[in-house]
Amino acid sequence: MNKMLASPFRVLPLARLARGGRWRTEAMRSYGAPVLLWFTRGQGRITINGRTSGYTAHNAIFIPAGTMHGFEMNSSVTGMIVVFPPGLEEELSLPEDVVHLRLSDAEQHIELNKLIDAIQTELENGAAASERALLSHAGLLSVWLERQMTGKPVEEPREDATTRLAAAFTALVEKDFHSAKSVRDYAKELGVTPTHLSRVCNKACGRPASAILADRVHYEARRLLTETHMPVKDIAAALGFASPAYFTRAFTQHTGRTPSQFRRGS
Repeated sequence: MNKMLASPFRVLPLARLARGGRWRTEAMRSYGAPVLLWFTRGQGRITINGRTSGYTAHNAIFIPAGTMHGFEMNSSVTGMIVVFPPGLEEELSLPEDVVHLRLSDAEQHIELNKLIDAIQTELENGAAASERALLSHAGLLSVWLERQMTGKPVEEPREDATTRLAAAFTALVEKDFHSAKSVRDYAKELGVTPTHLSRVCNKACGRPASAILADRVHYEARRLLTETHMPVKDIAAALGFASPAYFTRAFTQHTGRTPSQFRRGS
């Protein structure tokens, strides 16, 4: 492997990911890099590409970069998230689609824990040639995923008209959520009525199309408020709101706090 890391690996406990509010895990969002969620205890629901399914302990879920998702996480849920280096999917032979592994064999649990521990140790040590070592560990983790996919149980998403339309909607939202597009605009682009689109989204993931769109927009708003110093007026413009006042009203209705209050409390 001869590419330089685009950005470092990250390995975080899921509990740390959720610090600062449940919105960090439950709201619809995506990452610019592939991630692996490894649930070691607890259970809940996860929504990926507009489709909701259950997860339990010893489930490993690979999510490609740019894939909209969100998952329930209560106090009983533990696990890890591995963030792969972005831009190296082809070189590392990472899966192109979502993979949901329900691992029943204790040996599988041990192998995955060892692979993640090796990455975490390398990150903490920061020894010489750590970049090459991390890329090697990424390759080993990719090989492990590929080998698990050759056996059972790998969850295959149902491919019907409902799931296809919900997935198409979430893909469009992920691409254009920063614009001023409404559910009506997305429905027109998909060749369906807004009512039908919302009915399909409700069936696939238990929430109407408007909630999915609002969730994605306001996740990004909260992220920008907590992780940047962008003025509120600039965040409003970046997310396609007609005015800062309109953004403030919508954000307050969605979160229960004004943007300024949310930023101060973060």
